[in-house]
Amino acid sequence: MRILVVEDEVHLAEALAHLLKKNKYTADSVYNGEDGLDYALSNIYDVIILDLMLPKLDGITVIKELRRRGNDTPVIMLTAKSEISDKVKGLDSGADDYLAKPFNTDELLARVRALGRRRGEVAPTNALKFADTELDTAALNLKCNGKEINLTLKESELLEYLIRNKNAVLSKDMIIEKLWGFDSEAESNHVEVYISFLRKKLKYVGSSVQIVTIRGIGYSLKNF
Repeated sequence: MRILVVEDEVHLAEALAHLLKKNKYTADSVYNGEDGLDYALSNIYDVIILDLMLPKLDGITVIKELRRRGNDTPVIMLTAKSEISDKVKGLDSGADDYLAKPFNTDELLARVRALGRRRGEVAPTNALKFADTELDTAALNLKCNGKEINLTLKESELLEYLIRNKNAVLSKDMIIEKLWGFDSEAESNHVEVYISFLRKKLKYVGSSVQIVTIRGIGYSLKNF
């Protein structure tokens, strides 16, 4: 699961990112609302931890703009304020949860897990289905019509990303940012290689699902 931390207190932002990475999450940190909005709109994050008081754009403005643009990524709002009115304002703006500083890190992790589960309610058993094909993200296994084949972790992550965005077009840059991260040295040929691997495995199990190349744009998962 990939998490975005938007927090202008740099030491706190880095501490949160370190905590998340220690708990096997992938985390990116930015330090103002403008960058937070740009990163969040990439649609590569599963949960956003968003401070209320931010330079350039405050947290309320960020969350409102995300929801206005149709981005439904779960958001945990952080604030130094604990008044009920601030909590209500954050939730009414589109936040999914709320924590007042200082907070217990175990509680934050529990809330991250809860929001991650909520977003994945369609697949509570780690099974993602599209058309006649099923991906088990825990077992790294692809099944279709009684046939199955094992996937590598990156193949599973790529297919999961495609399934969760089925019928949408994902650019190579979006895929690289989702699977390898913003600071990765991965290049477009990495994506091409894994797309090729997945196409062969989908064909092997006899799936009606195909990864279609949208020339000059990216890839889209379709059912034929």
